[in-house]
Amino acid sequence: MGYKESLFYSVFKGKCPVCHEGDVYQSKKVYNFKEFDKMHDHCSVCGHKYEIENGFFYGAMYVSYAMTVAFSVAIFILTYWFWPNADYYNYIINIVLGVFVLAPVTFRGSRLIWMNFFSKYNPEAKKTKEKTTKIGSEKLAN
Repeated sequence: MGYKESLFYSVFKGKCPVCHEGDVYQSKKVYNFKEFDKMHDHCSVCGHKYEIENGFFYGAMYVSYAMTVAFSVAIFILTYWFWPNADYYNYIINIVLGVFVLAPVTFRGSRLIWMNFFSKYNPEAKKTKEKTTKIGSEKLAN
């Protein structure tokens, strides 16, 4: 299994968890604050519905929490490494600023990870959509 077929490809590239081709978010820019949270409803390539049921992304809050804790620990360690004699308020300020700056990354990443927990890669998904679309258009023509 190559990188394109892995879970990491979908998460880091922001691609559909099923076909790994369609974009999940409408804007590729994470720090576009007007659109960083706008998602497509369905994959444009395979037709997979991203929000499987109402409230599906409530579970992503747990992933977001874990990511925030990981970022906070990393910022703490980096602060200690660069300024070992820093006061405690320096640690707090660095962590709060770091978490605030990384909030859009955490938001997107947690949703992508959560979707990948419940949807698996299927290289045939694109072909399935093409067949379904072709059959549907034939029925309309008749």
